[in-house]
Amino acid sequence: MESAAQNEYALFEQKVKRTVYIDNISPQVTDAVLKTALNQFGTVVSIHFIPNYVEPSKIPRCALVEMAKQSEAEAIISDMNNYPFMMSGMPRPARARPAEVEMFDDRPIKPGRRIQCRWLDKEDPDFEVAKKLKQLVRKHASEASFMLKNQLEEEEKLAKQQAEVLKTNYKKYEMIDSVLADGAARRLARHYNFNVSDD
Repeated sequence: MESAAQNEYALFEQKVKRTVYIDNISPQVTDAVLKTALNQFGTVVSIHFIPNYVEPSKIPRCALVEMAKQSEAEAIISDMNNYPFMMSGMPRPARARPAEVEMFDDRPIKPGRRIQCRWLDKEDPDFEVAKKLKQLVRKHASEASFMLKNQLEEEEKLAKQQAEVLKTNYKKYEMIDSVLADGAARRLARHYNFNVSDD
């Protein structure tokens, strides 16, 4: 029984080494976009977006991406740390670092590990420390919520701008294509003595 648990945990540790933690991700980025962006480094095995539990909308702000090989995960971390890595209308680059055991919800229990939990009484010397930590967490959550709201507004504007630019470029392409297809470009070129190539 003990050896089975050790084997299971050893396999899990190998999975952790092949996994990259990516944050600073735009809510516009889907798992398909992320997979396409990271397939250049190797084979993406799985993507797990970690929801933001601070916001009720639970928008994914970070993800755990498992690669087929540890070397592929290391290449992602190296490249993202050395060069800006932009995806799908993001106003800021994504960041990557090695995944840690504590990031996985489905992690097996480490063999031999024992955790003790206890309630703190008001007379306990650690009570004031725990109270201050609780207040600090609430303050950080409030600040993070405000920052997230501003980032989302900025990203929505950027996504709309990009969609409008793409739409405009597509209309230009359609117009040029129709002018070339119906022979109007050749007639105008002959009239004004211009050379129009087929390219």
